[in-house]
Amino acid sequence: MARVNENLAVLFADITDSNKLYGTLGDDAARAVVDACLSLVGEVVARFNGRIIKTIGDEAMCAFRRADDAVAAAAEMQSMVEERRPGNVDLKMHIGLHFGSVLSEDGDVFGDTVNSAAYLCAVAVAGQILTTEVTERNLTPEFKSRVRPVFKTVLKGSTQESTVYQVLWQKDVGDLTDVNTHVQKTIPGDEGSLLVVHYENKVRVDHARAMLTAGRAADCDLVVSSKLASRKHFSIRLLRTHFYLLDHSLNGTFVTLDSGEEVHVLRSELLLEGSGRITIGTRYEEGAADVITYTRDRRSIYRP
Repeated sequence: MARVNENLAVLFADITDSNKLYGTLGDDAARAVVDACLSLVGEVVARFNGRIIKTIGDEAMCAFRRADDAVAAAAEMQSMVEERRPGNVDLKMHIGLHFGSVLSEDGDVFGDTVNSAAYLCAVAVAGQILTTEVTERNLTPEFKSRVRPVFKTVLKGSTQESTVYQVLWQKDVGDLTDVNTHVQKTIPGDEGSLLVVHYENKVRVDHARAMLTAGRAADCDLVVSSKLASRKHFSIRLLRTHFYLLDHSLNGTFVTLDSGEEVHVLRSELLLEGSGRITIGTRYEEGAADVITYTRDRRSIYRP
C-alpha cells in the first residue's frame, strides 16, 4: 500500500498502573480485565467514527478524522470506564491526543503527531486527558468549551513552546483543581530516547523498553566481566521523560557527566542528562574493566 500524508487526530488511551493489576489479580484475571477495558475503548472509537490502529499491551492507539470526534471519544472512554468498571474492577485511564499531519501506510500511522499524542498520554495522570494547542484550534466552539489550558511544553518536531490543554470530561467539575494562570508551568518535552553502549552491544531505552539492567548475571541486558561488579549492578529506568540510573551494588557505580564531574552512585539514584560515561565498581582513571556510555538519541522516547 502506498504511503499517504493526511491530517488525523491520533489518540492513545492507556490503563493506569496495569502492572499493579497483574500483581494483585494474577496474569489470567488481569488479562481478562485489560481485554474488557480495551473492548470498551473499541466500542467508543467506532461510535465516534474512529478506528483502532493497534493495541500495545494495555494501551490502544486510535485515529479520527476530526478533532471533535477524538475529544468526544476520549471523554466517553473515561466516563464509560468509570461507570461500567470493566471486569468489575475500579480502573483508571490516562489519555493523550494530538491533531496533525501523519504518514499512513498499511493501516499504521507515523510521524511527530503520533509521537506527540503518545507523549501526552505518558505525562497525563490517572483520569486525565491531555491535548494540544493545535487540536484546540481545530475544535468547533462547542468543543473548545470542553478544554482548558494547563501547561506549556515543546512538542516533538517543534522548537517553539506551545500550550497543553486538559479535556474536561467529568459531569461534576467542582472537584477539579483550579489552574493558577499567574504561574508559568512548563513540563519537560520529549527530548529523545537514551542510547546505552557497551562495546558492540547497543541498547535503546524508550517507551517500548523502559528499563535496562547491567551486571555479571547472564540475564542482564548488558553483561559485564569485572569481578567488582555485582550480579545485578545497576538499572536505568525511564520515568515519563526522564532517565534514572539506580545502583543496586556492593561497590557502587561511577558516572562521569557532560561537565566532567564524576558522581559515585551507591544504593541511590541519579538523573541521566545529555551524555556521559559509566564505570562499574571503580573509577575510570583506575583502569575500569567495563566502560559504558550513554547519550540522548534524537528519536522519540515514545514511537520509533
